[in-house]
Amino acid sequence: MKKLIRQLKEVRDEFLYKVTWPSWDELIEGSILVAIASLIIAVVVLVMDLASQGIMGLIY
Repeated sequence: MKKLIRQLKEVRDEFLYKVTWPSWDELIEGSILVAIASLIIAVVVLVMDLASQGIMGLIY
């Protein structure tokens, strides 16, 4: 039981004192970047899907 308590205290200390959390502005900037990248990837996948569908339509 002592090992578990010590482990939990170490985890708490690491989260409070050793982890560098991003600022609010960094968090917003990163979130916007992820959203834009996701949209770009979705458009690329859509174009590839439509192209392969068109090619298959010509073949079959």
